[in-house]
Amino acid sequence: MGETTVTTQDGRTAAVPEPVAAETDQGFLRRLRAPRRPRLWFEILLIAVSYWTYSLIRNAVPEQRSEALRNADWIWRMEHHLGIAVEESVNHGVNSVTWLIVGMNYYYATLHFVVTLGVLVWLFRSHPGRYAATRLVLFATTGVALVGYYLYPLAPPRLMNGGDFVDTVMVHQTWGSMASGDLKSMSNQYAAMPSMHIGWSLWCGLTIFALASVPWVRVLGLLYPTATLVVIVATANHFWLDAVGGIMCLTFGFAVAWVWYRVLPYALPRLVPVKPGRETGETLLPAKV
Repeated sequence: MGETTVTTQDGRTAAVPEPVAAETDQGFLRRLRAPRRPRLWFEILLIAVSYWTYSLIRNAVPEQRSEALRNADWIWRMEHHLGIAVEESVNHGVNSVTWLIVGMNYYYATLHFVVTLGVLVWLFRSHPGRYAATRLVLFATTGVALVGYYLYPLAPPRLMNGGDFVDTVMVHQTWGSMASGDLKSMSNQYAAMPSMHIGWSLWCGLTIFALASVPWVRVLGLLYPTATLVVIVATANHFWLDAVGGIMCLTFGFAVAWVWYRVLPYALPRLVPVKPGRETGETLLPAKV
């Protein structure tokens, strides 16, 4: 097995080994990378377990209050040096319009999860061939964010010592932040860097912009992370530089997907081959829920 025989010039035969192992390894990797139909039960279980694990690890990271406050002071000084320290003005300006800031509080609390799950469902149903790769971007982004929470504890602006930021959830008695009011004991208050509100919303926005066929939906995709940036600053939950951290994490997520699939997720085929790994003669079918 794995050898062929050849006849030499003097009439003798010799065994020539075939590179079966190398071809098998390459075939195995090719099958792993090939788009395949996602299974609904598996995806629900995977997302539920992954988010539970993410929350458990994030909230288990030592809060390190003193270091988090020192880091917040450093970020604030750095933003002043860069000329972008306008979070306090945005926070006070938006807070003066009650209906607007209350709406932003609820935006902060809900859309972060609703839109992300909605995009995952849309990918599952309409772009099954791109689903796993695009989901990998999201998971890698979130995973590297946990490293940031551990290595760089950071207090949000509303918790800074000597700051004049308004905690809009406390003032308006809404539930726009898990780190305010009665819910603060359930969440690590000093895990502001990087901002996953930006990481996740930008993932949603880019995915919608790249794959949606309706022009106005693509525009909404780009507006979503932009609006999220305004919300996280206006509610005093993040600095501008926290958003930069979220963008860097998302860049890492795309890099992981590119290394594994050798192409960006959006360039993969929309539909799923009946037999993943066939290079020619494929019959493409949509995913079944």
